[in-house]
Order: sequence, then structure tokens, then C-alpha cells
Amino acid sequence: MEKSWLNTARETYTARERELIGAEHAARARSFFRRHPAHQVTPLRPLPAMAGTAGVAAIQAKDESARMGLGSFKALGGLYAVAGLVRAEAEERHGPSPTEEQLREVAARTPFVCASAGNHGLSVTAGVRELGGTPIVFLSEDVPEEFARRLRRLGAEVRRSAGDYEQSMAAALEAAERHGWRLVSDSSWDGYTDVPLEIMRGYTALFDEVAEVGEAPTHVFVQAGVGGLAAAAAGYARDRWGEEPRIVVVEPEAAPCLLASVRAGRPTRVEGGRTRLGRLDCREPSLLAWRLLSRLADAFVTITDEEAEAAARSLAAEGVRVSACGAAGAAGLLSLDQDTRAALDLGPGSRVLIVGTEGAL
Repeated sequence: MEKSWLNTARETYTARERELIGAEHAARARSFFRRHPAHQVTPLRPLPAMAGTAGVAAIQAKDESARMGLGSFKALGGLYAVAGLVRAEAEERHGPSPTEEQLREVAARTPFVCASAGNHGLSVTAGVRELGGTPIVFLSEDVPEEFARRLRRLGAEVRRSAGDYEQSMAAALEAAERHGWRLVSDSSWDGYTDVPLEIMRGYTALFDEVAEVGEAPTHVFVQAGVGGLAAAAAGYARDRWGEEPRIVVVEPEAAPCLLASVRAGRPTRVEGGRTRLGRLDCREPSLLAWRLLSRLADAFVTITDEEAEAAARSLAAEGVRVSACGAAGAAGLLSLDQDTRAALDLGPGSRVLIVGTEGAL
């Protein structure tokens, strides 16, 4: 697999994409989160030393390491989707403007279930417990026990599955279908798109925070597992900043499902080696994310575990303490060869945005 892939299928942002992801959806998410007692705008941190190393004018890192006390951008997704699910069902049962008691009654009717590599489960659990519901989170055997303990402290029932994330996802889906539970997945497939789309819309809030305080970036480097955050970034950036910013999607070299899918022209499963970038170790893209990124992203880049770990150390030296997964966008920027830099018009005048997606473990 190539180290990078320039997207020859890149197309202009249209009303079709705006209906799915854009600034209007971000404004709604921002309004929701402003009312949440745990919400604070996360910092946008300048990285002058890394900018010098990368040969660009400026790099800013959106530091998600303390987001809503959960330590990850994922806090914006699961919580937002759960609240939307409960409100929609309450409005169907009770009419417009359901009371808090009615919302809690609806939330308590049926458990919510998800699979997680850690952070998504924390967000879903927080949202469900706030409304008085029951969260059940499936973790694969390779998810650290610390995540399981954090989930239990928040009030989740944790179930372990054998194998990797995909097997935990299969277990969660099977349990949801067998028991009639509500599935809250951050990936999408044919017949299951509404909830993942709301999760992606929740993520756009962080890019709206960026737009509120600074000028438009010329380049956005954003990491991807199944692609939800990257698709949120691409949709928001195109709506808010137009066609000029270059959107670069960064994946582990052992799990480049989006690069492989865009190269093939269809959603594609990848097989291969293992990566220590556990939250990015995804073998098949989200259908919605692939549809958006195949049209809106400019390039796809892969990184090694070692490159991500080195980028995390560089970020820590400038006060941004994130995990190797959280540093993957920075690693993608720093790993580019000269031909790819030239193709992306990345140089001394460039202003780069990266996302430090999760705190150091």
C-alpha cells in the first residue's frame, strides 16, 4: 500500500453534502453543548517549534485531551447522538417539548449498547447515565482494562468479546438485535446511518470552535479510524472555509481502510498487520464517512506507529499531551515526502490545523 494517495476523485462541496454535514449542523451542536454543565471550549494551541520542523508558517492543535472530563473528542459524538435519540422518541410519544421526566422515562425503557475501543463508550455511557438509562459497552480483549474500569465507574455494564474491535462490534450488533436494545455505533453501513450521522454532527462542534477564534487554515490534517471525525472535518471545512483548504486524512499503515477504499472507488476492507494505535485500528470504513471523504478529501496518508509516537513526544514538548493516536494528524504532516508536499502546496506560507484527539494514556 502506498504511503500517500492523492484523491483524483475530489469534487466540489454541494448542497447534498451540506444536508449531511456543515456549519448549520455545527451551530445546532454548539447550542446543545453550551447548555451542558460539563462543557468548556477546548484550547487551540500554537506549535511554533513543530511549524519550524515542518517548514510551514504556523501549526495550531485543537487539544481535546480534557474534553468534558472524558479526555477525547468522542465526548461530542456519543453524548449528542444519545440525547437526540431520546428526544426524538419522547417527542413521538409525548409531543413537542417533552419534560425532563418524560425524557428520563423514555431513556429508561430500553438499554443502549455500543462497541468501543474506549473513548466512544465513555461518551455513550455519560450521555445515557445523565438521562437515567442503562449503557452496555462491548470491549474487545485488547482494550486496556483501565478503559473498562473508567466505564464501570461512569455506570456502564462492560462486556468483553474475543478478538478485535470488529468482533466486539459484531457482538454489540447481535445483542441489540436479539434483545431489542438501542445500538449507538459510530460507524455506518447500509440500513444504519441515522445515529452515526448525528455522532459526526456532534464532532463538527470542535471545528466550529476553531473557526470562532482564528483565520481559516490552508491545510487540515485529521486522523481516521472508520472516518467519522475526518468526514466531519471535511464537511465543516468545505462549508465554512470553501474549497481552498487541503484536507489530509491520516491512517495507520496497518489499517488504511479509507485510503484503500478511495483508491478502489468503493468501501474496501483491509487485512494485514497489527498497530499499537488501537483507537485507529479499523479495517472497514464507515459508509457515510467514505461517501463524504471520497469527494471532499484531497489526500490520504499512512503513518507508522513509531512516527505517531515521535509526534506525540514533539507535541508534549510544546505542552500538548496526547496519546500516539491523538498525535496521528501531526505525524501525517511530519512524514510527508517532498512530492506529496508539493502536490498539496504545503510550504512556508501554510497554516495547518491538527486535532489532538485524546489525552495521553
